[in-house]
Amino acid sequence: MDVLRVDDRLTGEERMIRDTVRAFVAERIAPRIAGWFEEGVFPARELAPELGKLGLLGMHLDGYGCAGTSAVAYGVACRELEAADSGLRSFVSVQGSLAMAAIRKYGSEEQKRQWLPRLASGEAIGCFGLTEPDRGSDPGDMLTRARRDGSDWVLNGAKMWITNGSVADVAVVWARTDEGIRGFVVPAGTPGFTARDIHRKMSLRASVTSELSLDDVRLPADAVLPDATGLKGPLGCLSEARYGILWGAVGAGRACYEAAVEYATTREQFGKPIGAFQLTQEKLAWMEVALGQAGLTALHVGRLKDEGTVTPQQVSFGKLANVRAALDVARQARTILGANGITLEYPVIRHMNNLESVLTYEGTQEVHLLTLGKAITGLDAFR
Repeated sequence: MDVLRVDDRLTGEERMIRDTVRAFVAERIAPRIAGWFEEGVFPARELAPELGKLGLLGMHLDGYGCAGTSAVAYGVACRELEAADSGLRSFVSVQGSLAMAAIRKYGSEEQKRQWLPRLASGEAIGCFGLTEPDRGSDPGDMLTRARRDGSDWVLNGAKMWITNGSVADVAVVWARTDEGIRGFVVPAGTPGFTARDIHRKMSLRASVTSELSLDDVRLPADAVLPDATGLKGPLGCLSEARYGILWGAVGAGRACYEAAVEYATTREQFGKPIGAFQLTQEKLAWMEVALGQAGLTALHVGRLKDEGTVTPQQVSFGKLANVRAALDVARQARTILGANGITLEYPVIRHMNNLESVLTYEGTQEVHLLTLGKAITGLDAFR
């Protein structure tokens, strides 16, 4: 159903990774994901070693047990993971593009050797503590503080909506200091550090979402990430995560589209398949166009990233456009499936609900619109 045949532009290695992840998803995730979503659980400890064995955790990073693949290969993997569920792709994104990327980019050699091999193998799980209860789109105004006490650091504050939080072995936590915003490597079990799961979610139910509390958390001097000072550090990690999202959204949209096509060609009304009616064909055609454009955007941004020329504005363009496209596809697919579209027998409502979160995390739609607006006009609407 890929009329533009976007995947013909992938290399042999990228297609091999696509097929490997797709097979893993079909065997291990697809039969169970609706149940996890309904129950509000995600078996992170069970899946992490399997994902690590496939080389998917931090796969676009190099060294320290990471696979060192191309950016496009990583994007294709994210697409296939999110075709199963946004929660699965979120787990891999937070592990690799946030927690691991922060340590890889900004950490000391000791921090890299201590954590990256374990995180890459899935032996350990990581999370990324930036968002706060009242500080979402404006992390520069964070309230979490870190102060020096002798040679130690003492952290106080709270972080909210943290994927993997309660199952993480290590958290990368960002806090305000006298020197500016700094990142800290906080092992789980450190006195004063606690994580509490957030329940009653109607989106990303097959994902661990937590609130982190830091109450006089005392860390040694070498817990700080030495090469990150200021907001540029965490924002650089967010750009990595947004890149995975702009690919992943294509997978979620594709899953809804495929369900709609299968349903339209088998469900009969008025003596023929509903796919034979012009209005249904119009919906499917627009869905095909949206996903084709999103796939081309993802591939183009990925090639730019591999060339080392991609800009944050281009990543914002992809995240904004592709998530919107996937959400529109999911909503159209729901109308084709009718009442069946709201059941977990089909993937559509699950993806639709998940995409409502994807639309706002790692930068809301409004933030990305204003990022593009600044690029267009040269005028900053944030300050």
